Amino acid sequence: MILACNGTALDYRGIHPNLDLALEHITPEFLSSLGEERVELKGEEVYCTRFDYETVPEEEAFFEAHQLYLDIHLMLSGSERVELAPPAALTQFDHQGDFYAYRGEGQHSVVLSPGSFLVVFPDDAHKIKMQVDGPSTVSKAVFKVKINGCEGV
Repeated sequence: MILACNGTALDYRGIHPNLDLALEHITPEFLSSLGEERVELKGEEVYCTRFDYETVPEEEAFFEAHQLYLDIHLMLSGSERVELAPPAALTQFDHQGDFYAYRGEGQHSVVLSPGSFLVVFPDDAHKIKMQVDGPSTVSKAVFKVKINGCEGV
């Protein structure tokens, strides 16, 4: 997991070429241009989607993880709480494609607010959309970055 300020995104280049491409797009200009349509930066390997939703109580949230992709979560407006745990410490209850759903106890908790981003790797199951101080409407950008199963890497 990486939790950092948007302005330091380029400090994390060098981990994977696809991650570098996503980090280069963590700019005010790119983030403010996001609409309802998914933006493909490198086809299915790197893309970004904007989501608008209401945060939920912790008991309504669940963990998710991925094996092929890492996620970068960026709050555009509002705040949400995110819990993290390794998938091995949780109980899987659903699986569809590269989406694995889990229940269990988190080991770390962070609050995402505008100006910060969270990178979750395949070993970082993440419970998102949780309320901070009651329900609120949030807007968030999520980059999907393929890091496993890529040719030439």
